[in-house]
Amino acid sequence: MIEGLPFGNVWGLAQAANPWVRAFGLQDHNTRIVVLATTLLGLAAGGIGVFTLLRRRALMGDALSHAMLPGIGLAFLVAPSLGLPEKSLPVLIGGAVISGLVAAAAILLIRWRTRLPEDAALGIVLSVFFGAGLVILSLVQQTSGGSAAGLESFIYGKTASITIRDAGWIAAAAVPTLILVGVLMKAWALVCFDEGFARTSGLSVGAVDIVMMAAVVLVIVTGLQAVGAILMIALLVIPAAAARFWTHRVDVMVVVAAVLGGVSCLFGSLLSAAAEDLPSGATIVLVAAAIFGFSMVLGSQRGLWWRLRAHRARRERTREVALAAQADMPLGQRSGGS
Repeated sequence: MIEGLPFGNVWGLAQAANPWVRAFGLQDHNTRIVVLATTLLGLAAGGIGVFTLLRRRALMGDALSHAMLPGIGLAFLVAPSLGLPEKSLPVLIGGAVISGLVAAAAILLIRWRTRLPEDAALGIVLSVFFGAGLVILSLVQQTSGGSAAGLESFIYGKTASITIRDAGWIAAAAVPTLILVGVLMKAWALVCFDEGFARTSGLSVGAVDIVMMAAVVLVIVTGLQAVGAILMIALLVIPAAAARFWTHRVDVMVVVAAVLGGVSCLFGSLLSAAAEDLPSGATIVLVAAAIFGFSMVLGSQRGLWWRLRAHRARRERTREVALAAQADMPLGQRSGGS
């Protein structure tokens, strides 16, 4: 008893008064939904992000996320003429998917049919589609009700307002993506490390690229509601880059990247729920960046600390070998000898 109240009641009052206890204790229904949805998103983004990184297409996610803006705007404008609600999430996501797939096809077409390098294709598609998206969004703002369309949430994200229906959409896309990564892991790894050998082995590199880009589009579309188009690139790149510091095996790297992506979203969402002034998407990315910094320093395979220790060990061994060799030399041949 504390001042006439049972201990359980005091603890209950403390939980209700402390937002950190409520958030990390998953006491709120909305917090549980957000944590589940974002964690699934992080798992999927981390898994597929490994192959975009190994394929040297880390900026592909950036280009595709920006390229989805015109599709979102056009879906908003066209939906009423088709008798559909203009702010319907499936309608807007459908427009984003179509726009993203068109952008991915444009990038691959420029790469296959011209002599331009892939980074030039990415830059062209990103700038053209993003410019078109800004023009279309400005037209949306001029339409009736356009100023309240809330389309900016697809740019910056609105993690805190994810509903159970949104979580269902995220799960419906994230789970198949993880299954696809597991099924096509060997084929994707072969194309990433040796495209020429993959071709001679009878593997259709073009088909592999198309499926990979389609999976990236699916993950980005899934993350629009959570972290937005601008920050989605971080979830595709940072967990995968951090995983490289822990292992050299692709299968282990995929698992580690998926776990790091899920942990980033989990703790980022909890921190944002506990401190209401923190933007959810940015907090998730900052948590991922902190995990990357830890991995870069202490990663067991490529971490700076272990590489420094290995470098010092090699120098010490070289010094010992040199001293041993010098000790076996005749006196007149030693350095400094006359």
